[in-house]
Amino acid sequence: MTKQQMGPERLVRYYERKNILDEITDEPVDLSLHEHLRQDIVSGKRKRKLKNITIKIDPFHVRAIKKLAAMKSIPYQTLIRHWIAEDIKKELDLN
Repeated sequence: MTKQQMGPERLVRYYERKNILDEITDEPVDLSLHEHLRQDIVSGKRKRKLKNITIKIDPFHVRAIKKLAAMKSIPYQTLIRHWIAEDIKKELDLN
C-alpha cells in the first residue's frame, strides 16, 4: 500500500515511527500547471476572497494534515482547501 492510499490515522502512525526527512530525494518533481489554470492565475482571474470559518478537528488529524502538507511543501490550510474543493467536485459529479 502506498502512502497516497493510507488513511490519515495510518499516516500519523507511519510518520510517528519514521523521520519525514528520510523521504527527501533528489529526483525531479513536475510542478507544471494546466495551461488554462496558469492563464487564469497570470491574468488575475483566480484571485478571490476567502472566508474564514471555524471547525473542530481531532488533534491527531491536524498533525497528520500538517505532516502531509509538509511532505507536499504547501501550507496545511491550502491542502485542506484543496481537499474540500476536490470532494465538492466529486459530489457534484455524482449527483
